[in-house]
Amino acid sequence: MTDHPHQNRDDPGAEGLGLAGRLAKAFITSPLSPLLLVACLALGLAGLALTPRQEDPQISVPMVDIFFSYSGMSAEQVASLATDPLERLMSEIPGVEHVFSASERDGAMVTVQFEVGEEMGPSLVKLNDKIASNLDKIPPGVSQPLIRPKGVDDVPVVTLTLWSHEVDEGALRALGLDVMQRLKEVPNTAQSFVVGGRSDAIKVEVFPERLAGFGIGLDEIARTIRAANSERGVGTVEAGASSFTLYTGAFLTSARDIENLMVGVHQGQPTYIRDVALVTEGTDDATSMVSYYTGPAYGHDGHGAAADAAHGPLAPIGAPAVTIAVAKKAGSNGVSVADAVLAYVERLQGDLIPDNVTVEVTRNYGETANEKVNELIFKLFVVTGAVTVLIWLALGIRAASVVLIVIPVVILVTVFSAYLLGYTIDRVSLFALIFSIGILVDDAIVVVENIYRRWLEEGQCSESCNVDAVREVGNPTILATFTVIAALLPMGFVSGMMGPYMEPIPALGSVAMLFSLFAAFIFTPWLAQRIRPPMHLLEKAQAKEHRQNLALNRFFVRLLVPLLTKRVNGWAFAVGLLAVFVASLGLFYTTSVTVKMLPKDNKPEYNVTVNMPEGTPMPVTANVVARLAEELVALPEVVALQSYVGTASPFNFNGLVRHSYMRADPWQADIQVQLVPKHDRDRSSEDMAAATREILTPIARSLGARIEVVEMPPGPPVLQTMVAEIYGPDAATRRAVARDVEALFEQAETIVDVDAYLQAPYPSWRFVVDREKASRRGVSVEDINRQLDMVMGGFILGDVKNERAVEPRFIYLQMPLALRGQFGRLGQLPVPSASGAMIPLTELGHFEQFQIDDPVYHKDLRAVEYVTGDVAGRLGAPIYGIFEMEDLLDGYTTPDGVRVDTNYIGPPADSMASALEWTGEWTVTYETFRDMGLAFGAALILIYILVVWEFGNFTLPAIVMAPIPLTLIGIVPGHWLFGASFTATSMIGFIALAGIIVRNSILLVDFSMHAVRRGMDVQDAVINACQTRTRPILITAAALIAGSSVILSDPIFQGMAISLMFGGLVSTLLTLVVIPLGCVSFRKALLNSAGEDDMGGGGVAAPQDPKTALARARAERGAGGGLIGGLVAVLRGAVDLVVLMVDLIALGLRKLVSALAPRQERPAMATAAAAPVPPEPAPAPSPVKEPAPKPAAKPRAKTAAKPSAKAPPKKPAKKPAQKPAGRAADKRTAKPASKPAPGRRGIRLKGQDGGRND
Repeated sequence: MTDHPHQNRDDPGAEGLGLAGRLAKAFITSPLSPLLLVACLALGLAGLALTPRQEDPQISVPMVDIFFSYSGMSAEQVASLATDPLERLMSEIPGVEHVFSASERDGAMVTVQFEVGEEMGPSLVKLNDKIASNLDKIPPGVSQPLIRPKGVDDVPVVTLTLWSHEVDEGALRALGLDVMQRLKEVPNTAQSFVVGGRSDAIKVEVFPERLAGFGIGLDEIARTIRAANSERGVGTVEAGASSFTLYTGAFLTSARDIENLMVGVHQGQPTYIRDVALVTEGTDDATSMVSYYTGPAYGHDGHGAAADAAHGPLAPIGAPAVTIAVAKKAGSNGVSVADAVLAYVERLQGDLIPDNVTVEVTRNYGETANEKVNELIFKLFVVTGAVTVLIWLALGIRAASVVLIVIPVVILVTVFSAYLLGYTIDRVSLFALIFSIGILVDDAIVVVENIYRRWLEEGQCSESCNVDAVREVGNPTILATFTVIAALLPMGFVSGMMGPYMEPIPALGSVAMLFSLFAAFIFTPWLAQRIRPPMHLLEKAQAKEHRQNLALNRFFVRLLVPLLTKRVNGWAFAVGLLAVFVASLGLFYTTSVTVKMLPKDNKPEYNVTVNMPEGTPMPVTANVVARLAEELVALPEVVALQSYVGTASPFNFNGLVRHSYMRADPWQADIQVQLVPKHDRDRSSEDMAAATREILTPIARSLGARIEVVEMPPGPPVLQTMVAEIYGPDAATRRAVARDVEALFEQAETIVDVDAYLQAPYPSWRFVVDREKASRRGVSVEDINRQLDMVMGGFILGDVKNERAVEPRFIYLQMPLALRGQFGRLGQLPVPSASGAMIPLTELGHFEQFQIDDPVYHKDLRAVEYVTGDVAGRLGAPIYGIFEMEDLLDGYTTPDGVRVDTNYIGPPADSMASALEWTGEWTVTYETFRDMGLAFGAALILIYILVVWEFGNFTLPAIVMAPIPLTLIGIVPGHWLFGASFTATSMIGFIALAGIIVRNSILLVDFSMHAVRRGMDVQDAVINACQTRTRPILITAAALIAGSSVILSDPIFQGMAISLMFGGLVSTLLTLVVIPLGCVSFRKALLNSAGEDDMGGGGVAAPQDPKTALARARAERGAGGGLIGGLVAVLRGAVDLVVLMVDLIALGLRKLVSALAPRQERPAMATAAAAPVPPEPAPAPSPVKEPAPKPAAKPRAKTAAKPSAKAPPKKPAKKPAQKPAGRAADKRTAKPASKPAPGRRGIRLKGQDGGRND
């Protein structure tokens, strides 16, 4: 930002050009410039085509579920003997963040959650190695651990529901399996599965009376069937010239084959299986149920089977259904995979899929992702067009054309960078590009505006002037760009799942800013030179700018002079600003503006989970679900429902974290609700969820059920919005506290969908063996256990081989379902003794009832209980629910006699006393805002260091950064005005504004320093800087507002848009006041940085005349003192600003009308030689445009101002191409004669323009 004493600005050499000037000089005439431009466009288009598309960023959160069984052990025994040792081993693995476990009778599940960003492959290798190296520590009786990794790529992107009134559940499942098998041929498809239906099976149902009558035991039946269902190769035979393999045996192929097997001899007659059992060929027992319901909007959504007018058959009361879920491979394009799957299904309809089966697309993340991406790409074009129109109105169509070419190049190169960096095209990355447009366009605006300004001053569009104009703004532009990058980059280090979710914003925003800087120095000068305006347009623009500068001068003199010259006015302004700042922050305290993590998005679906009391049979649960579905299908926005009873619905990312795929108990159910597209309904999905909760909750309670309305979270998923983790000295105390906390949750007004991970007591039965009787009869406990295992259902003897089967067709040995619960009949089951005699089961023991153990939950090796709930209403954020709960917990005493200790940022240090930790969404909120606060602090430090490095002192950077906190004056009231919550995206906008505001401040201070170096007084210099930089600052602010306005309608990023719009507007206006006040208040720092003396100018500056322009301006305007005078000055300045903006808009509209009007023949312009101009005083040499007299080439100049006694008149200009007087010498070598006279220090007053009185 320094000028070189011997540098000629018309012919700049390489030494003084700096990086910006050297780049501009190298490419302004180079044939490589257009090639480089085309290459950037080609790379960007390639990145747009190659980068995968999806709705949300991919977050790598490896989770591994480990299952094992420990038969006969209670939940406490399983936890202490098996779960605890496994948890300790898992916690030793590097990269593990949390270890959760749930131990229950006969087994447990341990979930290992790795840190965010860890890769699944290496994480799984570490886990397997750890288990394999400690197999010797597995207690006796514990099964081999089953390891199931789960990651984000396991979430299905497409689900297809097949339903029919004419096809039963078994045929539907078989058809679904066939379709799934065919869909695996689609490239880049991964895990697929079918939910619902009943598998084909052959059931061998025995009757205890027949077994006893024929003297046949279950072991004989099982042995007979297994022995008959065998085939194998027994050897190789060579005969003559041939060699072949000999096979023996045969597989069972049907129920007839099985029932005709001879199992024994009774009274000399053969006994067949058909004599003692009923062999049926059909489906297995019904343990789950999937149904499809059509809603009022069915057939109006434009999807699924809506091809015909009737949209297929209706199913308002539910029809049997199965759902096919298809996931995609990691790194593949979800849009293309989804489209390929649906296209393949279209080909299968009428061929593999019969006409009496309807196929509905119940999930298509590819479509939603493509819709969101296309919508945001369209908004990119809208923002680009809006910014172009702004620049057209401000600088003209040619300057707008330059920016219109540069912006898409920068955006496309950023997209290609996203491809190289491994990001996807999703709504977060596209929002990063949209919000970046308002920032990155500033580089091009500053450069183009300065080039045009210099061309106006020089009177010619020379390449050397172009290069020097780039040089002139190069250093401050570089510094300002890096301050924006310094503000953005620290946000990339946010921890937790929110970090990678928002990471594209700082990463791609920084890339866009960096490339926009080089584009401004390479492409902008080249394009500006190629489409430079003719001289008559420059002269017209010169007249327009002259009028604007006079208006700006009058405005800033009227606004700033009373504040700069009267200490009381300045203090009044500062106190008023502080009061407004405190009042803005007070909106948080009064909850007029709420704080939350992220608002919920408007999705086309949501789920309703139904939980009946433990022990409820599946048919009862199904009836309750049907009653709830009956209410849901009456909602006008509902397209369809899918109910899943006794089985889990296809999970999403939220269900992956919550382990909803484990919901397979008969008392558990899910209802998936499909809505019409958001553009076709008035209510948002959040409103629909609230209405659903209000309708279904009383019905569910009357039926003994609990429901939860689960929406897709806008950000990283958690266990639940509000989670209270209960710690305590023992299980009984923890569970008692959990029940009390659950009751308090029910009392809270803001908390809904309350649940606790507590198991309601429900009975079960066991057969108690009389060991003494069994021993005397020659029967072991293992024999009894095996006999009961074989008749209670699900005992597999093998499978029937089918050439085209996709899944095995099992042979089950069991008692009929109706007899299993009749212990009298079950007691007649014959048990073979060692002597071969058949002994009834009742003679070996008895049945007794007992209560199932409560599950034992652990988190990070500590026993814990969970109480969960959601928050709803205006204060729908966990922090307000926590505040309400803290009031309800006040005075509560736990069963162990202590006041419950609540913790916000970690578990209690001691588990020997009852304590509570708030987790769930609160943890994500706290960690996100904590890390963003640290990132903001780091950004401020980096910006401060950069500015200190540039200006060389410690005071000016503080002045430059002073407007940063003042952005809250616009941000917080802006959220209140829109009724929006202050969210994480709002914080991102606040942080990004720091770099943007510092950018404007740097340019103001830099121009002020240059003016001081030329001998101008500090007060005059800051007013001159404001006058010169107002137009590009306002253009940049308008571009930022235009770029942010298009994302205002998005629920998630609305906070960012409000922060950028209102914070940018208010801070831009305040910057033009606060920076001048700071520079004048700390003039010594500015003078020291500029290398001047304390008199306000250069070392040879004349003493300040008491009749300066400022003094006369005060006298003319009657500037008052005190608080009233300061307020009057501020109000007067605000009125002048409105008038100025109206004037600028009118000028722009006139330019638009003149551009659209038919062009008329213009008279020939008079040459400079034909219009000699009388001498006029030399203006103060300035690197910025001042309202000084125009170059001599302009024929409109009629009268020259009277020359000052201290400044000799300059010579008349010879021709327009010649640089004006005052430009001949460098700023540092300007002679005293060229300085302004006292009273004329750059401030243009009435009548001070060559005799004109504007």
